[in-house]
Amino acid sequence: MAVEIARPKLEGNILVGTDRRLGFAEFGDPQGRAIFWLHGTPGARRQVPVEARIFAEKNGIRLIGVDRPGIGSSTPHEYSKVIDFADDLRTVADTLGIHKMQVIGLSGGGPYTLGCAAAMPDRVVSVGILGGVAPTRGADGIGGGVMGHVGLPVAPLLEHVGTPLSFVATGLIRLIKPVAEPALYLYASISPEGDRRLLVRPEFKAMFLDDLLNGSRKQLAAPFADVVVFARDWGFRLDEVKVPVRWWHGDCDHIVPFEHGKHVVALLPDAEFHPLPGESHLGGLGEAEAIMGAMGELWDGAGQS
Repeated sequence: MAVEIARPKLEGNILVGTDRRLGFAEFGDPQGRAIFWLHGTPGARRQVPVEARIFAEKNGIRLIGVDRPGIGSSTPHEYSKVIDFADDLRTVADTLGIHKMQVIGLSGGGPYTLGCAAAMPDRVVSVGILGGVAPTRGADGIGGGVMGHVGLPVAPLLEHVGTPLSFVATGLIRLIKPVAEPALYLYASISPEGDRRLLVRPEFKAMFLDDLLNGSRKQLAAPFADVVVFARDWGFRLDEVKVPVRWWHGDCDHIVPFEHGKHVVALLPDAEFHPLPGESHLGGLGEAEAIMGAMGELWDGAGQS
């Protein structure tokens, strides 16, 4: 069954430096409290579950997806450290007239979410992480998973060849446009059961295809840049993240091990870990309504209006 997915209420680009821009897409209530939703690796600004969009509309939430540099309509750029993204998000928030905010990050969006919390405790009320990538370096680091087994070894190579590879990847995205839906089903067929169930749900299939063909199609440098910066010191320690963190993680995650989530949460000063039994890497997306509700409770508990 095909599902039509609504276009964002507002979509555009914001200048974040003298010559760089970040793309964004807004859903929900334009006058509501702000939640920034940071996409996974790969992903783009429209990688926001339909359930989250509907919840935002009904509950007075201004839900904003943001392209990282080198994806969608954002200018390619390589951060020296994960925490550097916080300066860009601060500029995006300022431009959109937002002072207080919450941030939710999926997978590769998780490190940037924590970085924003560490860098802006006066503005970030609380954060949510869905199967987030864990540090690989320093006292907070942990080995294993795709990042440990693949990301660390290839990161030095990507520093030199990431840009040409991104052009190849973008070309492939354009080539598969006519067969994008069968390609998604093929990926689902080789995914663990939890992710397979989610990927074939009509509303999630529509969201992923919309994000792939309308968000990622112009360029695809961001995933390579993510791997490079994740392999470095992130520029902050986990014990510097003082705001409340809620972490959801599938116990069958084949990309970011379940133990990585538990490891990070144990090092955060104010965090709760929510296991998702039987779910794999994308399991948090299927819990979007519950996650948005939990973030609302944190907002209210902090006395925000």
